[in-house]
Amino acid sequence: MAVEALTTDKFDSTVTGNDIVVIDFWAPWCGPCRGFAPVFEQVSEENPDVKFVKVNTDEEQALAGHFGIRSIPTLMIFREQVIVFQQPGALPKGAVEDVLGQVRKLDMAEVKRGAVPYEADAGEEPQA
Repeated sequence: MAVEALTTDKFDSTVTGNDIVVIDFWAPWCGPCRGFAPVFEQVSEENPDVKFVKVNTDEEQALAGHFGIRSIPTLMIFREQVIVFQQPGALPKGAVEDVLGQVRKLDMAEVKRGAVPYEADAGEEPQA
């Protein structure tokens, strides 16, 4: 599956419409982001059952601000509308695969006991 750009207006439907969503927060001027892009693309192609998206933090400042993104690249993973992983820095392919494997194995009933699921807010923009 090809990596898609994620914008604020598509955020709610993307997170609520997919079991696992992997988000790469990046910017075009960021060297580590450009270095991580091929890794992200390759892992996305090897995992067609997972939704892989990229948020350009220059173009989607409200979205990046909503999640407190202060360093890029930052990798964030939602599973069943709950953020289950967030880490700044360009990860090697093996680390991304390992994290994704751990996310797949999560007992989401247990996770949800201690987490608040993401809820769409009727089309409103995320608040920074």
